[in-house]
Amino acid sequence: MYEQKFGTPMGSPVSPILANIYMEFIEQKAIATAKDNIKPKIWCRYVDDVFEIIPRGKAKELTEHINKADPSGNIKFTYEEEENKSLPFLDTLVERK
Repeated sequence: MYEQKFGTPMGSPVSPILANIYMEFIEQKAIATAKDNIKPKIWCRYVDDVFEIIPRGKAKELTEHINKADPSGNIKFTYEEEENKSLPFLDTLVERK
């Protein structure tokens, strides 16, 4: 009889740590090489959500730049722009005053 054993559903316990380290590498590389006119003033990430403050109308350009920072091409950032001066982030509605 052949028995196959599987690891935990989430994989190795070090996987989240390594993923976080890799994401920090990608972010630092992307922000450091961004043109001044698209560089974020604030960049806060929690797991896979990022809150950033950037110049108006530059979200698409910054997202395209960041997506080029991952040499594997496996990580793709997307963006959501504020509507009515508010933006959801981590189950919270952030409002611009």
